[in-house]
Amino acid sequence: MIKNFIKTAFRSLMKNKGFTAINVLGLALGLATCLLIVFYVFDELSYDRFNTKTDRIYRVNADIKFGGIANSYAVSPALLASAMKNDFPEIEQTVRFRGRGGYQVKKGNQNIQEWSMIYVDPSIFSVFTLPMTDGDPATALKEPHSVVITERTAKKYFDRTNVVGKVFTFNDTTQYKITGVIKDMPKQSHFNFDFLMSMSTIGESRENSWFSNNFNTYLLLKPGADPDKLQAKFDDFLKKEAGPQLMSILHLTFAKFEQSGDYFRLNLTPLKKIHLESNRVAELDANGNLQYVLIFSVIAIFILLIACVNFMNLSTARSSNRAREVGVRKVLGSPRKYLIAQFLTESIMITLAATLIAVFAAWALLPLFNQMSGKELSVTPQILGWLIPVLFVIIIVIGCLAGSYPALFLSAFQPIEVLKGKLSAGFKGGFLRSFLVVFQFTISIFLIIGTLVIYNQLKYIQNKDMGYDRDHILVVQNISSLSSAKAVTLRNEIKQLADVKEVSLSEALPTWNYGNSTTLFKDKIIDQKRALNTQDWGVDENYIPTLGIKMAVGRNFSSQMATDSSGLIINQAAARLLGFTNPVNQLLYKPMDNLAKVLKEYHIIGVMKDFNFRSLRENVTPMVFMMQPGGNAMTVRIKSANIPLLLSQVKNKWNELSPNQQFGYSFMNEDFDAMYKVEQRTGVISVAFTSLAIIIACLGLFGLAAYAAEQRTKEIGIRKVLGANVSTLVGMLSMDFIKLVLIAILFASPLAWWAMNNWFLQGFAYRQNIQWWVVAVAAGAAVLIAFITISFQSIKAALLNPVKSLRSE
Repeated sequence: MIKNFIKTAFRSLMKNKGFTAINVLGLALGLATCLLIVFYVFDELSYDRFNTKTDRIYRVNADIKFGGIANSYAVSPALLASAMKNDFPEIEQTVRFRGRGGYQVKKGNQNIQEWSMIYVDPSIFSVFTLPMTDGDPATALKEPHSVVITERTAKKYFDRTNVVGKVFTFNDTTQYKITGVIKDMPKQSHFNFDFLMSMSTIGESRENSWFSNNFNTYLLLKPGADPDKLQAKFDDFLKKEAGPQLMSILHLTFAKFEQSGDYFRLNLTPLKKIHLESNRVAELDANGNLQYVLIFSVIAIFILLIACVNFMNLSTARSSNRAREVGVRKVLGSPRKYLIAQFLTESIMITLAATLIAVFAAWALLPLFNQMSGKELSVTPQILGWLIPVLFVIIIVIGCLAGSYPALFLSAFQPIEVLKGKLSAGFKGGFLRSFLVVFQFTISIFLIIGTLVIYNQLKYIQNKDMGYDRDHILVVQNISSLSSAKAVTLRNEIKQLADVKEVSLSEALPTWNYGNSTTLFKDKIIDQKRALNTQDWGVDENYIPTLGIKMAVGRNFSSQMATDSSGLIINQAAARLLGFTNPVNQLLYKPMDNLAKVLKEYHIIGVMKDFNFRSLRENVTPMVFMMQPGGNAMTVRIKSANIPLLLSQVKNKWNELSPNQQFGYSFMNEDFDAMYKVEQRTGVISVAFTSLAIIIACLGLFGLAAYAAEQRTKEIGIRKVLGANVSTLVGMLSMDFIKLVLIAILFASPLAWWAMNNWFLQGFAYRQNIQWWVVAVAAGAAVLIAFITISFQSIKAALLNPVKSLRSE
């Protein structure tokens, strides 16, 4: 019987090749797109799951408000880990990370700049799953100046992995002994380093300040420990441990400190939530975004729904043509259950064919999708383990769902009524089909509006005045590998080049997302009410003119004025919080030790206009420039059109001063664009998937238009005989569908406006409001696309010879 069902279904599908092709192609496109997005979402959700103790690992965060500024940090004090382990029996182990930039690593006569470096406690191997292939994890990082490296790093420097006992030279001065080799860290990790250096090497790891937050601290809880109950104890813990220092510095208890509106709180983030749900200051690496995962998941569901709606729509439209077939089968004695089985078999066969095509299409498109999304996705045995059962379920569910209407509805017909033609309803009678068309075009218009909003925001970001000029700025990298004297010499020599306007040395750049905060006081008396928590960057006298930062009042630094070594340039945000009527020449005091016993006096020499030194996702906060020689960054404002020649000249100057150091460079406008690469990739993916959604919707509309024209063949013939022209007939046939698209616009526009405002744009402190033309363009595009799709069949039907139309049955 099953064999007969399959054979009959195959003949029926081959008899209607156009219907079959449209159904298979539309469903295959939807499933392939859905599969690609599922791979992406699965990858994002799998971060840090390779750790065998994932469910017991938590990071300690610090939420601090002081000096008018509130910040959420992924770091905490150096002594927190040991204090917590001593105070809380539910903690099994702790580990700290401390990032301090990169070093030049010597390989032969060449120095290679490495940035993937971190200082860690020896307990890292007890907390995280980092299999060691050479060395002893129990002792590997106990001694100062010891380092554990990954296998790829060992091969890079020694062409083999058994390198324990070998020695690295960092920055031509410091030696580190290799005490272990671990497997390369998985890509799905919220941190990924090639050099793990012993924490005992740096004296900072032993400081006793509760108000200096520089260490990423992780806890491994004992089995069965409740993290919520542990976190509830943190307030009392802080009062006991940090209270004496707070009293010593500010002469306040924690209660009085918080009564004024300031606070210092600790909380926990589960390891498995860090990648997607944490965006704090001083993350170990750039994390993902749960918002974008949800957006892509919704897009996948929408596209699959559009494909399934197409399938159901075409199946129900075609079902009226098979009413007589059902009547004849019933007259010949076929029971209803066999009719239902026949229709479901056809539907499942179409779904099976579409699924097979979708799997191969997704596999073929995976490299392109990786390029678009910045991922390295691949089909692994782990993925196949859940993919194959899911695909089997999809085939059964979609096949039964799409075939359920014709199977249940047609099989219930009375044979006598069918054979008399009483059930041959026209297209206009299909309320379900109309509803499904409105549904799928609502989704399509929603996606069009969403894509336009994303691109509008990206355009706004690229064109917004950031308060500095990032064009024609060359950034010379690896400056930290040079001594201060060599860096200044290089700056002065590059400035002599004919095509160079300005050169600056500084501690940081706006495109680095750099953070270095300090607290300044308006008086020598340490008073929280007269404190300013601010970013504190060291710059030279050329920094402001090189970056084109505008001054509001006062002046820039000058190398001719010795007093500028204790001078400050503040931004307008800092000036507002300080509340000075005239900030210039006012005094501020900076603590020079952790307990604020020693203060250094600074005087304000100027106020610069606010500039966005961080992402546009954040508001501009207070910023202070202090004058200092040397730095980590060199910026060169160029005026040459011959970039290769200038780069060659700058490289020659570099090689003269530091022949064994790598020369690297970038351009600031490219670094700026890289800050928003996630949004750019989201935009590209959205365009691609929205286009696919529209194509799938149009495939269904094309098929429905063909059936509508077929059902109204005699009507068209009569109208032509009575004098109707082609344009009138095209308008008549198109209007039924255009009305449905217009209804879809009414539903989609407010939904898309609400979703993008509350889901995407809320992540930006500076954003472009949704303009009316975005909705108008989306609506116009939907109507135009639908009309073009329908017109082909409408014109074909309108041009048909009326004699043939009136003869047709």
